[in-house]
Amino acid sequence: MTESLFAAGAEAWLGKLGALRDAVRQELVARQVAERLPRPSGLRVLDVGCGQATQALRLARAGHEVMGLEADPAMLRAAREAASGVAGLTLVEGDGRDLDALFPAGSFDAVLCHGVLMYVPEPDPFLASLVRVVRPGGLLSLLVRNADALALRPALAGDWATALAAFDSPTYHNRLGLDVRADRRADLTSTLTALGAEVRAWYGVRVFTDAVPDGTRPPSAAEFELLLQAEDRASRTDPYRGVAALTHVCAVRAGV
Repeated sequence: MTESLFAAGAEAWLGKLGALRDAVRQELVARQVAERLPRPSGLRVLDVGCGQATQALRLARAGHEVMGLEADPAMLRAAREAASGVAGLTLVEGDGRDLDALFPAGSFDAVLCHGVLMYVPEPDPFLASLVRVVRPGGLLSLLVRNADALALRPALAGDWATALAAFDSPTYHNRLGLDVRADRRADLTSTLTALGAEVRAWYGVRVFTDAVPDGTRPPSAAEFELLLQAEDRASRTDPYRGVAALTHVCAVRAGV
């Protein structure tokens, strides 16, 4: 078993759950995944690096058979607590970099990998493994840090030196205190195409709310729904989606 990519940031991440940025991310991504799945229930789904299992729980409750794979012990404990009593969800300790040893090719109708790729220094072999375990015609959902807008967050905070450096490098220091990397959508699309996965849709996630202060809580239910409607429109509308903090790429494996 390889060491968790996320170990140094797990406790910090868990402390941010339920805050506005996390709530917007989870709600938008859930809606986007739902509209790209080939059917609304009955699929075999793998969530690689499932974290606290927010997306895995939603899919299991919708009637899918979901396996959540998580290497970090703290994250896995949180996921198991949240998943207590939920049918259709299996949580397994495991690392996404070991997929080739864990599952035969084409094992899943859909594979999710959200917020993981930024912790993988050499992503191409990892992406190849993700594509491999999707069945032909199945969905691969990737949520990555958007390298095309990496300067925006520090610039809005008045950190001009970091903003200038972001134009020339895909690496950055994230809010969990870790040095990680971002992905450019064009490069990711090219890599997936070479691996036999066609990008069918892409979205920007957190256009308007990425710069809110840490700890900001979601507003009232009615206002939050309006906020989500605005973020949803921006997530699929140019030029807004291109400057979102995160890019959500949905690809289909070739073969049918």
